[in-house]
This record gives sequence, C-alpha cells and structure tokens, in this order.
Amino acid sequence: MNLTNLKILVINNYGQFCHLIHRAMRDFGAKSSLVSNELRVEDILKKEPDGLVLSGAPSLEQVGNCAEYVRSIDLPIMGICLGHQLMAHTFGGKVRKGKYGEYAEVTVKILDENDIFKGFPPAIKTWASHADEVSILPEDFTLLARSDVCEVEAMKHIKKPLYGVQWHPEVSHTEHGEDLLQNFLKVCRKFHH
Repeated sequence: MNLTNLKILVINNYGQFCHLIHRAMRDFGAKSSLVSNELRVEDILKKEPDGLVLSGAPSLEQVGNCAEYVRSIDLPIMGICLGHQLMAHTFGGKVRKGKYGEYAEVTVKILDENDIFKGFPPAIKTWASHADEVSILPEDFTLLARSDVCEVEAMKHIKKPLYGVQWHPEVSHTEHGEDLLQNFLKVCRKFHH
C-alpha cells in the first residue's frame, strides 16, 4: 500500500519525542508537518490533512485545542501517551496518576489486533511513562492492549477512527513501533478511499 503523499499533521504538545513522530512519518513517505496545538479546528481543516497524531505533553493543561480536534474533526487521529489520555478524558474516561512514573520498558499484551496492531505478536516490549494513565476506558471505546502496570495501554473508538496508545511507538526502544505508525498511516489511506 502506497503511504507517500499522505498529509499527516503532528500536533505539537511539547512532549520530548514530538520531533521523532514527525521524522518517522516523513521516513515512511508521508508529508508530515509539526503544527501548534493552538490552531483552531478550521485552521487544521484548511491544511487538508489525511490524519492527525497528538504527541505526548508534560501535562493535560498544555494540550491547547486537542480536545476540540478529537471531538469535531472527522479524520483518523492517533493519541500518543498524553494524547491518548486526553482522548480518554475528552470522551468521559478517567485519567489518574500512575504508580510507575518514570520512563521504563513495559511489556504490553495485545488483546485485539484491530487496524493498528495488524500482524503483531501477542506481547511487545514498549518504552513508556506512566506518570499519568487512563484508569477507566471511555464508554464508546474498546480496549486493544493492557499491561501489568496499566489496564488501558491502547484503545480505539468503536465507530470513529480514533486510537490511543500509552507508550511511545516513535522511539527505537519500542518493539514494532514503526509497524504501529505504518498501520495508522494505512488507516488514514483507507479512510480516504
């Protein structure tokens, strides 16, 4: 499947790995732009993206208009780390302080391959921070992955192409991270055809 010429906006929430997401998307041939989380929904739509990625962030107070994006933009959206938590929070899920704060290797069990985990083994080693984590899945979401550290490691909206992962697929320590990002690009490609 040709992933070139897909236009992906990486929403900059000031997370430390933001530039890595942007670079990974470009490495796959997508036209990736790093954009401010202060842009209005109409400014995002004017750029005619095929999908959005919400980067991590230091705190939920620093996510600008991201809640508005996930509520009202009808495009595939992937939330990473705090982007995942913001998505859960926006749709009525619960986020809490995690017991394991600092970055560490976490083994995640894939419960449902769905679109973004196609071809994955039953468990992968990931690089994640659990300073905050989703503790209660939002009502319209289905659980895709869990770990011994956190019950909601990955989720998907049951009707919309909204995905969230607690870990960082864009860092080299995460197994199958590139596969996950490429699978998301495939969702973006399918969504438009």
